[in-house]
Amino acid sequence: MSRTRTAFVASLLLLAPLQVLGQTAEPVATGQAEANPAAHEMSKDEALSLFNSAFAQFRSTFVDQVDADKLVEAAIGGLLTSLDPHSKYLNPDKYAENKAQNSGEFGGVGVEMAVENGLVKVLNPIEDSPAFRAGVLPGDFFTHINGELVRGVTLVEAMERMRGSIGTPLRLTVQRGSGGQSFDLTLMRELVKSPSVRWRIEGTVGYVKISGFTQQTQPGLEKAVAGIDAELGPRLTGYVLDLRDNPGGLVKQAISVCDSFLDQGEIVSTRGRDPDSARHYFATPGDLAHGKSIVLIVNGRSASASEIVAGALQDQRRAVVLGTQTFGKGSVQTITPLSNRGATRMTTARYYTPTGRSIQALGINPDVVVEQARVTLANDHAQEGDYQLTRALDIIRGAALFTAPVAASAQQAELVQ
Repeated sequence: MSRTRTAFVASLLLLAPLQVLGQTAEPVATGQAEANPAAHEMSKDEALSLFNSAFAQFRSTFVDQVDADKLVEAAIGGLLTSLDPHSKYLNPDKYAENKAQNSGEFGGVGVEMAVENGLVKVLNPIEDSPAFRAGVLPGDFFTHINGELVRGVTLVEAMERMRGSIGTPLRLTVQRGSGGQSFDLTLMRELVKSPSVRWRIEGTVGYVKISGFTQQTQPGLEKAVAGIDAELGPRLTGYVLDLRDNPGGLVKQAISVCDSFLDQGEIVSTRGRDPDSARHYFATPGDLAHGKSIVLIVNGRSASASEIVAGALQDQRRAVVLGTQTFGKGSVQTITPLSNRGATRMTTARYYTPTGRSIQALGINPDVVVEQARVTLANDHAQEGDYQLTRALDIIRGAALFTAPVAASAQQAELVQ
């Protein structure tokens, strides 16, 4: 199909389905140039006339009877998926699931996952969840979900397959270990409250793991920092903020997390097709960490909202970013409800870091590159350790030692004056 024809079909499908659903809309900005700006573009009336003609033909002559709503939903879905990988149509059920996911509560079996070597790997089962009670362990692999092979899927695709209505069954094929035996589990989905923030103490360092950005993230971060402060007190030397395998989530929560560690300055900006639509988000006074050193860990599965946090704290020199290059998902998706209780999820802008770097397709390059690795401690009770985390803890402690004499010298200088 020619480029001109492709552009025409996209215009047709964009305009017509919304009118059939009882809404009218002009084409939504995608931030992409026309395939052929000089080509003749059909008018809105011409496009609608052609669509209505084709729509009537499909309904009257296709071998099976097709419902009008299914045709329209298929047209919208086809249009959005042709624009970019992140735009899509959400039917009423998917839209409801999306809202539940963003609230931090959803129907699932309760596992935190990552994609490793093309397979879905369990990072942690959530306590008292169906997966936890069934004996799913960290390090297990899911090779099949509801009988379908999941090799090569993205983390988002795997999560969507796992989630569903409360009370519905989910069939999983579990492989224990890299070369272990496989077995099948059937779990019933329950209302899962995913703790998006976890924390613990590592010597004199506070370790905070953020697995996703939901409405629970900022309150969870505040509780984590308060707990670390209460336990370590004046012995606290800094924080490790772990955003590995974090696929993103609510942008407002990412901005709020950045604001928690910044006193001033820009956090992120968005730019769409219209230059006047650019928006800038700035920090407000107050640093939750009281100036303590921060090391932020990322990897190739840190995406979207995670990259906003990494880019902001890196550009503002508030944190040392450690790990590997992030995913590079720097586009803004706007969810717009439709009259059928579904919604469109469409890319409307792109994110830029405070220094103007685009995140899209580029990601965030760490200040200190540390590949994911497993190391074994040479002692009588050998155990596996996380090399990236070990390096992060070393940097935090090193920063504390480096800044201590500087602070003392500054105090002496003040006394002399």
